[in-house]
Amino acid sequence: MKTNSKQMVISGWPGKMLAALCLILCPLLLAAGPAAAVSAPAVIALGAGVTDHEIQAALDALPAGGGTVVLPPGQIVVRQPIVLQRDGQALRGSGVATVLRLADQANCPVIIMGQPVNHPPAVVRNLWVGDLFIDGNRQLQMRELWKLHGEGSAIRNNGITIQSVSDSTVEHITCAHNRSGGVVTTLGVARLTVRDLTAFDNEFDGLACYLTTDSVFTDLNLHDNPGAGISLDLAFNNNVISNAVLNANDIGIFMRSSRENNFYNVAIHRSRHYGVFMAHSEIQTAAGWRPAPKSECVYNAFTNLIAMDCGGAAFRVNNTTCKHNVIIRAKFAGNVKGGISQVQPNLVAVQ
Repeated sequence: MKTNSKQMVISGWPGKMLAALCLILCPLLLAAGPAAAVSAPAVIALGAGVTDHEIQAALDALPAGGGTVVLPPGQIVVRQPIVLQRDGQALRGSGVATVLRLADQANCPVIIMGQPVNHPPAVVRNLWVGDLFIDGNRQLQMRELWKLHGEGSAIRNNGITIQSVSDSTVEHITCAHNRSGGVVTTLGVARLTVRDLTAFDNEFDGLACYLTTDSVFTDLNLHDNPGAGISLDLAFNNNVISNAVLNANDIGIFMRSSRENNFYNVAIHRSRHYGVFMAHSEIQTAAGWRPAPKSECVYNAFTNLIAMDCGGAAFRVNNTTCKHNVIIRAKFAGNVKGGISQVQPNLVAVQ
């Protein structure tokens, strides 16, 4: 172990000693005082052969001021989710050479950013996850939900589940073969940046966002997902999606309950059904099925949108409540059911 004025670096960990050393590290860092924790965040560099248990122990050993756990190249088998649930925690791999592979029948998310409970009581801030390949091993998982009962029973087995998190970043990530989605945001995510994400062969969607605001998703390569490349639902508001290529998904972008979002330079190719599908949710009432309040898609803008060779229409507006949306400089070609398809004329403006 060596220290300097900028960081604490811990490297060459023998696997069996990590948990014990982390117990020693915490008191030493805390003894340096709060000012030292803020000015000199810890960096824990883990060596070859590290286990998921040791990764979690290292994250839990980071001081209150935060810090980074760095993973080595190689495959790491994950049997329980790796959880970042305190402000300022970071998990960094060594690029695609660092593979977090879910164990057979582990039936859990690979990474959780935020508190790992059904209804997090607090927002976690300033998290960072990046430079990783996540393999969810979906063919050898038995279910989509993490736990059958109690806490965790509302958490799905995604590559990265992000819930009740703000001012955080996910970048340089590949998420593949997960039992639910690749990267999924929910339960009050704000000011998140997702950059350089590749997601493919996930059971449902490459990227799914719920209850998410004021966030940026850019440089996306989402392909060959049986669900949507991007699924947006449940108050996805005031976000930006840019520089995205969505290829050979069931639907390129599925949207409900989404408003005031901006899409720039999104290219959709070879969707099995629609390029973009826009609708509202419905609830059953005494008078029959009715639109759910505030579930429509309104005031969204698509600039430089491409949709080509899709099995349905390039852009489908499925409900009359979805209006005041605009498409600017689009290119639609080779789609089986044409360019813009609307349940009623003039629901979307084309410029």
